[in-house]
Amino acid sequence: MADMQAFQDAVTSWATGGPDGPARDLAERLGVRTAVLLEGLSDVAAVEALAARRGRDLAAEKVCVVPMGGAMSVGRYARLLGPPGLGLRLTGLCDEGEKGFYERGLTRSQASLQDIYVCTADLEDELIRALGTSAIEEIFRSEGDFRAWQSFQCQPAQQGRPRHQQVRRFLGTKKGRKIRYGRLLVEALAPDRTPPPLDGLLASL
Repeated sequence: MADMQAFQDAVTSWATGGPDGPARDLAERLGVRTAVLLEGLSDVAAVEALAARRGRDLAAEKVCVVPMGGAMSVGRYARLLGPPGLGLRLTGLCDEGEKGFYERGLTRSQASLQDIYVCTADLEDELIRALGTSAIEEIFRSEGDFRAWQSFQCQPAQQGRPRHQQVRRFLGTKKGRKIRYGRLLVEALAPDRTPPPLDGLLASL
């Protein structure tokens, strides 16, 4: 795991202007075969939590989960990790509104589009629909966030909004909350309620 984290860090450094040598050396030494391109850290938390629930060790399977810091970076990462660069198989998960970035980025890098899984709105939206707002409120309660949730609901901007939209917005109101709940919401899913894009992504690895 530590070595795969080192590869992930080397890729991030390379993508932001650093040298390519460390990433190339680690890819060869570790035998990395697949890179999972994700928009951010909350998506990483969800994917890793689902893998753990299913007894999967992605690092041991030579799979690197890569947070890109936004969908607009997918072209750069696909160029470095896909056919023009390290030659890894690419897969990923994206929001519906960011699908175009993935399609253009992977097409320009001569990578396949078939293993890109698209969420309706975003992954949080998928998880909220899968669990239901009542179940998520209980998670807020168990995590000590229920009072903050109630205060949030009382804000003028939230009056009249559907509960689903309120939950989705609440998850993004505090730094680190989406990451923490990305894991917690996946851990709370019934086995047969995994959102199809997340389920499909893991099955493809």
